[in-house]
Amino acid sequence: MLITSYDFSNDKVRTKFAKFLTKYGRKLQYSVYEIRNSNRFLRNIQKEVELKYKKQFTGADSIVIVPLCEHCRKNVIRYGYAENDEKEVVVFE
Repeated sequence: MLITSYDFSNDKVRTKFAKFLTKYGRKLQYSVYEIRNSNRFLRNIQKEVELKYKKQFTGADSIVIVPLCEHCRKNVIRYGYAENDEKEVVVFE
């Protein structure tokens, strides 16, 4: 799992980056995403940041990517809505 956080001063860049991350994971909070990672996803995200976003950084902009190992992922504590994310859901129609 990857936890990705970003902060861009430019609204347009921030919106584009949020849409980009949505392809790989889900929003946890306003600018924090959880990505079920593979090495390929991580490489794709890094390449996109290097080629497209890094050159647009101002002194106040940042992207932080935190990889969590399987052991760490299992130790994540969730409350509220996030608590149900790890549970299996059965739908009857």
